Amino acid sequence: MSPTETEMLLTNQSELRSVYREPRPRAAQKVLDHLDVHCRNFIEMSPFCVLSTTGTNGRADASPRGDPPGFVKVIDERTLLIPDRPGNNQVDSLQNIINHPVVGLLFFVPGMNETLRVCGTAEIVSDEELLAPLSVGSRAPLSGLRITVKDAFLHCGRALIRSRLWDADVRIDRSSYPTYGQVLADQIAGADATAIDADENEANRNQLY
Repeated sequence: MSPTETEMLLTNQSELRSVYREPRPRAAQKVLDHLDVHCRNFIEMSPFCVLSTTGTNGRADASPRGDPPGFVKVIDERTLLIPDRPGNNQVDSLQNIINHPVVGLLFFVPGMNETLRVCGTAEIVSDEELLAPLSVGSRAPLSGLRITVKDAFLHCGRALIRSRLWDADVRIDRSSYPTYGQVLADQIAGADATAIDADENEANRNQLY
């Protein structure tokens, strides 16, 4: 989509600051180069985060990661370990990290409007002894992401307040949106919605780990 003649594009810092006022000093002051006690507690309470990566072609990606609270292990004030659970084996994020190790993490805690943002670099580890504590039952992850923290800070709650993300009365009736299989059947020629949904249901019951 090309800009219209009346559109104003913001293409440099000066133009950006002509629209946005300068941030308060605390916006920069709150950014830590390590995980303090509050960051560590937040991560240990979090059952869900979003991992952002970038490929060599500059294409950005974001991937959900979830498990019971504390699934992201805080090794020390500058190191995190995230298990890679079974998925579709496309390993987009892992391939991106091999080529471009800079990552971003956004942690959520149900019921809290604030989120925790962590930026750093990642490496993929497959050492059995290192990954064993991340096992569920007898199943250890095939690999893990060891994150070296560069920046960490608590993000204000306005986005989640505006979205009312945790409010039960804004949850949709799930039948108002097609199933996973129905969506893929519309997008992939010859795909069978019923078979896809049955396959996904089986995986969700027996292949989470």
